Amino acid sequence: MENNTKHNFSNRHFTLIFSIVGVVLIFIIRLFYLQVIDNDYKVWADNNAFLNKTLYPSRGLIYDRNGKLLVYNQPAYDVMLIMREVETFDTLDFCNVLGITKEIFLRRIEEIKDRRLNPGYSSYVPQVFMNQLSAQEYGALQEKLYKFPGFYIQNRTIREYEYPYAAHVLGGVGQVNRKDMEKDKYYVQGDNSGRTGIERSYEKILRGKKGVEILLRDAHGRVKGRYEDGRHDQAPVSGKNLTLSIDIDLQAYGEQLMKNKIGGIVMIEPSTGEVLCIVSSPTFDPGILVGRQRGKNHNILEKDPNKPLYGRAFMASYPPGSTFKPAQGLVFLQEKVITPQTMYTCVHGYPLRNGKPGCHWHPSPLNLISALATSCNSYFCWGLHDMLDSRKRYPNVQTAFEVWKNHIVSMGYGHKLGIDLPGENRGFIPNSKTYDKVYGKRWNSNTIISISIGQGEILTSPLQICNLAATVANRGYFITPHVVKKIQDLTIDSLYIRKRRTTIDLGYYDIIAEGMRAAVTSGTCHAAALLNIEVCGKTGTVENPRGKDHSVFMGFAPYDNPKVAISVFVENAGFGATYAVPIGKLMLEKYLTGTISETNKYTEDYIINTIITPTNVY
Repeated sequence: MENNTKHNFSNRHFTLIFSIVGVVLIFIIRLFYLQVIDNDYKVWADNNAFLNKTLYPSRGLIYDRNGKLLVYNQPAYDVMLIMREVETFDTLDFCNVLGITKEIFLRRIEEIKDRRLNPGYSSYVPQVFMNQLSAQEYGALQEKLYKFPGFYIQNRTIREYEYPYAAHVLGGVGQVNRKDMEKDKYYVQGDNSGRTGIERSYEKILRGKKGVEILLRDAHGRVKGRYEDGRHDQAPVSGKNLTLSIDIDLQAYGEQLMKNKIGGIVMIEPSTGEVLCIVSSPTFDPGILVGRQRGKNHNILEKDPNKPLYGRAFMASYPPGSTFKPAQGLVFLQEKVITPQTMYTCVHGYPLRNGKPGCHWHPSPLNLISALATSCNSYFCWGLHDMLDSRKRYPNVQTAFEVWKNHIVSMGYGHKLGIDLPGENRGFIPNSKTYDKVYGKRWNSNTIISISIGQGEILTSPLQICNLAATVANRGYFITPHVVKKIQDLTIDSLYIRKRRTTIDLGYYDIIAEGMRAAVTSGTCHAAALLNIEVCGKTGTVENPRGKDHSVFMGFAPYDNPKVAISVFVENAGFGATYAVPIGKLMLEKYLTGTISETNKYTEDYIINTIITPTNVY
């Protein structure tokens, strides 16, 4: 009996000890979690004593190639609140000051508290209630801010645009979303980042580095001044400035010529790959996508059936039409399918059962230079026929076609060139498997003959067409096109310096250049001729199954030591010589001479006042 009593006492003793030890361990683990692992407790404690006020850096400025300021910063003000510090106040007075309704006020409070819409929400951390107040709104609120506990004003900057041009190049800035914040911890709710154009491509360079000002609170949460006289503050670091390769005056002129038309213009300096202008039409004033009206204006642009937000010059893909013929000629020369003296006949087109591809009248037979000058369809159809169907060179059509495709891809087609703008279109160059899937193994040159003249499955962007012109101008290489010429205190990416050579022997480019020169002196590009400037060009008329054909032109000038390459694409404008060529001529003259001569003033007026839209065409 006595032993049992002792045993029970001993058990109770150990149970009590284990219980006490267990409770102590739970407290220790909990304290460790709160103080080391869980940051909420530290945030709560710190925010009782301190207010960490973010200091936003100035975003980098953007200049054109001639030093003209394009994009700069203006002060803006965000209304911030710390939910935990909000006390009872006159809500109606607050709403009247900001020009909002009470319903909007209540909805905004709910959105801030919703962790799905506002990930990382904490009642201790400053939240954005309303962003980008104007100076007038800021002044009105500042006078009464003491009446609204928990609210304060955060200084920021917003973008301003000196010119209403180059919207697709410059891009815009907008609020970050949940994915942005998850991907980059730099951002918090209410921050802005580059959403399109250069603003997006060079976001990390332009945005700079945030600073912080640590303010001391009293027991009632009121700010009493800077903590230790600002010894622990961190100053913001401004973003780097960018100098673009764009000539804003040339860009403006191109947008003027393309007004009320759909398409694009690209001009490149061949020796550097610098893009001198990149016009997409229709376009818009980038200044309308700034401030609190950004969302409303963006919706209006999105609903426009002509898609002004779409940068056609580098985002669109079109059949290149006859501007593809110089690339074909280069492949045929390289593979010894033809020589410059090879003659092909043309009797109003290439002989197929359906009578296509047809061709306009010109002397026949003719050699390569004459074929380029007159834009003969038959010549390049015969060249593709002799390359793909001759078993003397390749064992089968698939092998021959892969050789052809690899040469074309080396010229910058079928893949993104790598321009420093988001959204570049890669275009499309088929391979032999593409046709094997459709026709099995039973296909030949006649099955796909339309690709010989840049139709069929071939798709390219105006940027890629201009790049081919730059490659011919350089006689066999190109430098990746780019729109940023210089970055403050940093070196430009080596991609935009390195020469990219094609698979074609350099000597063949002189022949193609001679053919493009002949197109201007005595062929389809004669309307591109300029006094005392040797222009080289190639027209294109792109078949459009949904309406009137597209008008295309590519070229470069001068013939020796070229300074500029160009492509022009005008949707639904008919023959290449009708609109694309005169636009190209005016752009070349404007860049190379700085003015438009009196002899071309009529052409300028005619182009500017012409409306070519789907509604107008149909």
